[in-house]
Formats: sequence, C-alpha cells, structure tokens
Amino acid sequence: MTSGPETLPDGHDAALSDSSASPTAAATNPTADTSGEPIADTVERVFFELRKVIVGQTRLLERLLVGLLSRGHCLIESVPGLAKTLAAETLADVVGGTFARIQFTPDLLPSDIVGTRIYRGSTERFDVELGPVFVNFLLTDEINRAPAKVQSALLEVMAEQQVSIGGVTHLVPQPFLVVATQNPIESEGVYQLPDAQRDRFMMKILIDYPTAAEELEILERMSVRAPMASQVISLERLKELQDAADSIYVDRSVAQYAIDLVQATRHPERFGLDDLSPSIGLGVSPRATLFLVRGARAIALLRGRTYTIPQDVFDVAPEVLRHRLLLTYDALARDITADHIVQRILAKVPAAMVSPKPGPSAGQG
Repeated sequence: MTSGPETLPDGHDAALSDSSASPTAAATNPTADTSGEPIADTVERVFFELRKVIVGQTRLLERLLVGLLSRGHCLIESVPGLAKTLAAETLADVVGGTFARIQFTPDLLPSDIVGTRIYRGSTERFDVELGPVFVNFLLTDEINRAPAKVQSALLEVMAEQQVSIGGVTHLVPQPFLVVATQNPIESEGVYQLPDAQRDRFMMKILIDYPTAAEELEILERMSVRAPMASQVISLERLKELQDAADSIYVDRSVAQYAIDLVQATRHPERFGLDDLSPSIGLGVSPRATLFLVRGARAIALLRGRTYTIPQDVFDVAPEVLRHRLLLTYDALARDITADHIVQRILAKVPAAMVSPKPGPSAGQG
C-alpha cells in the first residue's frame, strides 16, 4: 500500500472520510485509465452534471454511483416527490446510457417487463418481442405495487443479466443497473418484496425531505424550466471505471472488518451485543459481505484512492445491511428498526488498523 498507516478506532473517523473525498486529496495521487484522464476528474465532472439537476441528496447520488461502479442494483425508499425517478434518469443521461421506466401496478404481467413471444400469421412462426428491461438503466417505479410473480420476473435479469423467453436466453445491454423505488407510507394495494428479491439489491437507500434552503433552490430551478444534464462520459468510459473499481486493493484487515460486521448480525453475543439477540430473527446473507467489499472499492475510487480503508466499509454498511436483516416480532412490537441494529453494530464492532505494508489481498476483482 502506498499510503502511511491509518487507524480507525471503532469504525468512527468522519474527518478521514471528508479529507479523502476532497478534490485536493484526490488530485495528489490520481488514478488514470486508458483514456488518459484521471479518474478523479471524471468523477468530478459526473457529479457536477448530476448536481445541475438534483438539489442536495448527495448521499443518494454517491450511492447510485457506487452501485453503478460495483455492478449492483439499488432500492430507493422515500415519500413521493423527492427526485428518485429524476436522479436515475439524470444518471443515465450523464453517462449516455439507454433508460426505461416501468410503472408497477397490480395488473402488470411478467411479459410486460421481460417480453414475450408473438405469433406472426404472415410468417406462421413466433417472434420474440423483448421487454423494456433491455436498457442500461431500468427504473422500476413503486416496485411494491406489483404482485409477487411480477416482482420475481426481475430476479433473473438482476442476478444473471439475462432473460429467458421461449427457451432462448437474451443478454441485457452492459452496463446494466436496476433502480427500484417504493413508498413506505402506503399499505393499500401494495405487496411486500420477497426476501430473495430484497437480497438481490446491493443497497437500500433511504432519503429524507430537503432542507429549507434546498427547497428554495428547488423552487428557483424548477419553477420556470427544469435544467438538463449533459452527457460527459461514454458507456465505454463507464466500463473502464468499473474495471478500475474491481482493481482497487483490499487489505486483509479491511476484509476482516466487513466479515466482523456481517458476523455481528448473526452472532451478536460474540461482539458484546447480547441485547440484540432477541431482536434479530435472521442475520444477513453472504451477499452482504461481497457487497460491503465491492462497495468499499467503489467508494475508494470515488475518493481518489487505489486502496480501501475500514471507513469505506463503514460508510456503505447501512445501505448494504439494513434490508437484509430480518427482525423478530418482539423487535417490531418495540418499534426497533433495522437501522437501529445496524448503528449499534457499527458503534460496537472495532475496525482493525490498516498496515502501511501491503499484506495478502482479499482479491483484485
């Protein structure tokens, strides 16, 4: 590792996170790919275009980029009107990808999403009509409004990046990102996502109302004519960024920290969290471990580093863990949420020191 030793007691070091994210810190050790432009400059241009349209919501925009660089999918939950759809569409415009939006309703059919076979009388044969999932960026709006069979139709395309129709496999375009939205306040005519499908999403992102200053800026931007984002990178450049994220170095201590967080959700008593045992019905799956490390790599890339630190895992942990925890009825009765448990785990599980001398890696992607 090229940097000096960095310690992260108990996983808390906000100052370290902020300094790593600054343009100055990123510019001192730029990571360049085959296009010749430093990755820090590319990321800065992407964020600039996104913020031309989206006011605030910095965490949402960063997490969408993390999911895109990690080849994961994102589930966004908020009340209506907080720019969930606009953020996904703007991201597609900025990187030059194709975009489709599917409004989920109770009468939606799986064939409306993935496509179907259509009989052509003129040729006396079946032709395949591909569905709207064959795009780079797919927004499934109000995903919890469709029944389970429609939600399950997304499983193959999310996990395998392909769709099978009539015994023939069709690959979706690359890169491919699914952004699903859901409204947490409504219970009429909605269907809870199956656990297997929630686990397919890399992150669950929660967004809140804008501040008064941000809402004033929204009013000034949107009251007359909404701003438009410009394309600043190509899909080929995006694939290069994804490959660069895969090559970010992961020290064994960083990988161990991710594993400890996951193990704490399954065996909290081993980490001095005995009081959480009655609240956790089922810990997170091994996908959480994989996504914690992949997300840490993407965070490190966005912050201009060629290696990960425990803070990267710490920052992405709430989005990766919250939707994979299954709570007991006792926890629900006491209004204990998954976020409460995740925050307790993050505060209790210590992060190991990152050695200045590179040791055995956790893999290079």
